[in-house]
Amino acid sequence: MLPCNWKTDFGIECPTCGFQRSFIELIHGHVGESIKLFPATIPFLITLVILIFHLFFKWKQGARFIVWSFAACAFLIASNYFLKMVELL
Repeated sequence: MLPCNWKTDFGIECPTCGFQRSFIELIHGHVGESIKLFPATIPFLITLVILIFHLFFKWKQGARFIVWSFAACAFLIASNYFLKMVELL
């Protein structure tokens, strides 16, 4: 796995720390463990699939759905990061 430069430089986890481990657990079929490691993995992957679908097939409401979906992913990432930082205190 790739090392996290943010964690190496600053000593704390970055907002997306855990994505690689979460993705690997998801590939192995461990959905619960994947969600524990990084809750935004599944919504992010779904968003990417819909983005690709929209780019090829020009889905009428695709752009609106992608914006809301990315916003939801950003909220999950930010709230997960906040909870990680609160645990460190």
